[in-house]
Amino acid sequence: MARELSVVISFRVDRRLKERMDRLRHVNWSAVVRRAIEEVVRREEAMMRRKDRSAMRAAAIRTDALRREVPVWSGVEEIRRWREARRW
Repeated sequence: MARELSVVISFRVDRRLKERMDRLRHVNWSAVVRRAIEEVVRREEAMMRRKDRSAMRAAAIRTDALRREVPVWSGVEEIRRWREARRW
């Protein structure tokens, strides 16, 4: 599998936090940040998929309810009625 090109992003942290991070030189902060960002993205995408499914389910329920409210209708009869009306 080919490795994708990476891009550089930057962000700010409080000066005191940076000083504390500097004391922990053995920690690969770039890896920590990448993992944290990836986890948040994964979690948010999962929530969006759940919302999409629930929205689709709600739309299907509304559609079924509307379908039940429509009286018996025949497309063939409607077309014939319009064609007859056009003849005059």
